[in-house]
Amino acid sequence: MAAPPVLLIATTNPGKLVEIRDALKGLPLHLLSLADVPVIPEPEETGWTFAENARIKAEAYAAASGLPTVAEDSGLVIDAIGGRPGVESARYPGVTYPDKFANLYRELDGKPQPWTARFVCSLAFVDERRIVGDERRFACEGTVEGWVTSEPNGTNGFGYDPIFFYPPYGRTLGASSREDKMAVSHRGSAFRQFRTYLGDRVS
Repeated sequence: MAAPPVLLIATTNPGKLVEIRDALKGLPLHLLSLADVPVIPEPEETGWTFAENARIKAEAYAAASGLPTVAEDSGLVIDAIGGRPGVESARYPGVTYPDKFANLYRELDGKPQPWTARFVCSLAFVDERRIVGDERRFACEGTVEGWVTSEPNGTNGFGYDPIFFYPPYGRTLGASSREDKMAVSHRGSAFRQFRTYLGDRVS
């Protein structure tokens, strides 16, 4: 029996890796992370949009590894502050996420509530050798709408989850289980679309 095709998941974020592996579980693929391949210099994320940065990462890691590669770029977009932190979410000022929350609250101070916001996840897949199916590229995007809470709540998830309130659940994503979060999250939505795309090609 032939070995399953390899797919490189281009992230070093352990929380994202767990969620992505969960989303792709059961597909006949051998999933690798960046920790499983020789060190590849991190590409500079020069895009103005999540989609541009996802494409930059997918192209760079696919070219360096020679493997079909999926990458994503994601972040929190807050309407009251012009869409910040947006593509700078991971690089927003603050050594820890509690530090980032404190800086965001300073920016939001005095802005009318609710502080409507959304998480966005743009996904890009590059397969220049056509190992997985007959197409070289795929892209999609997932979002989830909510608002920023006035204080963090919840210890689940990672990143900005404790300050992102999801109205249908009546709680933050940080106070939701991993399964509940993935059922509605931006990353869950994007990778379900990707799973559907892959389904006929690797079954």
